[in-house]
Amino acid sequence: MSFRGKTLRIATRSSALALVQARAVGVAVCEHLGCEVELVERTTRGDQIQDRPLHQVGGKGLFIKEVDAAILDGDADLAVHSMKDLPALLTPGLRFLYTPPRADPTDAWVTLRGEDIDDLESGARVGTTSLRRTCQLKRHRPDLDVRPLRGNVQTRLRRLEEGAFDAIVLATAGIRRLKLDVNFRSIPKGVCLPAAGQGILAVVCKEDREDLVGALQGLADERTWVEAIAERACLEVLEGNCQVPVAAHAEFDGDRGRLTLGAMVGTPDGLQVLHASSDVQTPEATDWRAAARSLGDDVAATLRDQGALDIVREVHATLARQRLTSN
Repeated sequence: MSFRGKTLRIATRSSALALVQARAVGVAVCEHLGCEVELVERTTRGDQIQDRPLHQVGGKGLFIKEVDAAILDGDADLAVHSMKDLPALLTPGLRFLYTPPRADPTDAWVTLRGEDIDDLESGARVGTTSLRRTCQLKRHRPDLDVRPLRGNVQTRLRRLEEGAFDAIVLATAGIRRLKLDVNFRSIPKGVCLPAAGQGILAVVCKEDREDLVGALQGLADERTWVEAIAERACLEVLEGNCQVPVAAHAEFDGDRGRLTLGAMVGTPDGLQVLHASSDVQTPEATDWRAAARSLGDDVAATLRDQGALDIVREVHATLARQRLTSN
């Protein structure tokens, strides 16, 4: 089916970063299909709730429901999400269309003067809304005062500039996509393992849109998709979401025939942190997508054997008690 001269509608959140990401996908789609694109903006519940950390109001899914509804309701043909915002299971009725090449997956340490994570004085105030980041930062620097920080990227940077924080943590990919002029350093993965899907854009559509699947497969990046499969498989077994400090990061080198995966589960205070990693190495042609799923399951099983699910469930129970108390 030819899309030349037609218009494809792309659903997206209305935040500055989401719009930049959706426009980048739109440009690629236009060039590939010779069509026009129209952005369909949606404000999500996660955008509306700014006074509480995500883990207190529902975690993953808060940034996707309204965007996915635009597809299901027929208002859009496809949608662009940050892969790390997606739950382990997609919204029923939708499927992955493709993933563009992955951007830098690391977390970024942002300060006004360019200090590194080890340069700040004891008691320095660090802002992040992520329990994953909080856990690992406290593990590395238990003397830091890590505090919740919500809002879009510009809001968080303004809080830093106003002096409310000595440092904040953002995704490196977001800083670069927005072309922000800020002092930042990528945090080593050994200090802060990235979230599953960080740096990856997920383009989704309705399950029955075989026309789009066939037309846009030329934009798919296989390396990125293999990494995403491994990370999301691990996340699914560990029941991971924004309400639990869980990390999973894969690196795929198809030329050398190697796929690695590292994962972490911990408590929000950083006092208990479990790590596991493994890899697949073969010089021969293989089904890397199947290998990625298997690797994700294996690494998650190792963490499960260490007691990861006990941590996950205790964190869920603690947060539930906190919500009851606050209400």
